[in-house]
Amino acid sequence: MEKLPQHTDDKSGIGVHYVDAYLKPMNVKLEDGTPVKCKRRGLKITLSAGGRRGEGLMRRLEVSPDPVAMLDAALQEAARGAGVELTVEGGAIYLRFDSAS
Repeated sequence: MEKLPQHTDDKSGIGVHYVDAYLKPMNVKLEDGTPVKCKRRGLKITLSAGGRRGEGLMRRLEVSPDPVAMLDAALQEAARGAGVELTVEGGAIYLRFDSAS
């Protein structure tokens, strides 16, 4: 939370310091060997999990000027595009893969 714009010199309008700090730990290899990668390029968030990939946009006007809400909406959009379910509980991020895909 110390990376939010009100605590830094971030003038991006979307809280890039916060977003980048949030996404960095999402780049991991799961226990089963599935690589998970999440990155930001401009306003676009790209989430890939195994061979699945989805994109979401940081939408300030449609969602909220709050970087936390914008990022959550963009991650959910990217997860839907990748065909995975993303939940955040107790400071942990969980991905659930649809077994039909």
